[in-house]
Amino acid sequence: MIPREVFEETLLQFFEPIRPLLEDATVSDIVINGPTQIFVERAGILYPTMFQFANEEALMAGLRNCAQFVGKRIDELSPILEGRLPDGSRIEAIIPPASPDGVHIAIRKFSKDSLNVPRLIECGTLSPECAQALDAFVRAKLNMVVAGGTGSGKTSLLNAMAGFVRDEERIVVIEDSRELQLPKPHVVHLEARPADPKGRGEITIRDLFKASLRMRADRIVVGEVRGGEALDMIQAMTSGHGGCMTTVHATYPRDTLTRIETMAMMSDVDMPLTALRVQIASGVNVLVQVARQQDGTRVITHVTEVLGFDIKAASYLMQDLFIRTYQGIGDRGEVLSWLGPTGAPPKCLPQLRAHGLDLPQSMLERQ
Repeated sequence: MIPREVFEETLLQFFEPIRPLLEDATVSDIVINGPTQIFVERAGILYPTMFQFANEEALMAGLRNCAQFVGKRIDELSPILEGRLPDGSRIEAIIPPASPDGVHIAIRKFSKDSLNVPRLIECGTLSPECAQALDAFVRAKLNMVVAGGTGSGKTSLLNAMAGFVRDEERIVVIEDSRELQLPKPHVVHLEARPADPKGRGEITIRDLFKASLRMRADRIVVGEVRGGEALDMIQAMTSGHGGCMTTVHATYPRDTLTRIETMAMMSDVDMPLTALRVQIASGVNVLVQVARQQDGTRVITHVTEVLGFDIKAASYLMQDLFIRTYQGIGDRGEVLSWLGPTGAPPKCLPQLRAHGLDLPQSMLERQ
């Protein structure tokens, strides 16, 4: 059996043309459109580079080696690869026939220095009082969903929020490809796996989620909900597994609940829509909406409390606790904005106080 260290170095040799980019701490994403067109993202902005692979076969050799590294395959029958590089960076690759124009790759770099809450405050992602509120929500084991578009910082924020979890809690983390690096002593990582060429051995997020319910978890963290596992998550939230956290692709808080609803309906459980909506409104307590701004910065735009579901109006009941106010563009092209409390009285306050927690005074004063 090839030693892991040798395998890792061999894999990196296949990616030698872009190795300087992989080792550049200022690069957050590498986007490859065929062997000669390579872009990098720095501070939220994409820039072209002069780096190139010798030809498409050299690029494919790297992908095949990467697929072998993570126990998957990439070929005409399986043209999509989701995996990771030795340093933990996420790689998504699509080849013909799924991408008729050639090979396309996106690499999300793994940061060795995980963003923590003080650093996010310094970057302007959130305010100190918002951080204090999120701390209380996490410690009180409210169920929370971080939502946003691609590259908006969902995973980074979820990772930082996990820092609020008490050290004595046992956390079960479920992911397609391992990305979360929770800064806690008792973390169990579970990872999904696709079927082999003969259709055997598949392990889905849903399989892992069901197994996690018997793993004596104090809280369950799902890296990203994308399908029918949304229903399993909601049912766990409403059956005593408090403190669940996950991420979802959605643009606005109300869209987030609608998207969870749609994904839950992808499951094989036939449930009346109204009953499903009531469960979602009961299970999800707080939505944290993130976005990437025009200047490339990633910020929290809303912190929204879910209050329930109005059956007569067929509408989710929600209220914004924090909202970002925009003031224009600065002299250097930066977006000027401020995240502050709305003054709406949080309905979850009794639950927080039952845990000996409180919220910033500014949240408790009507404005």
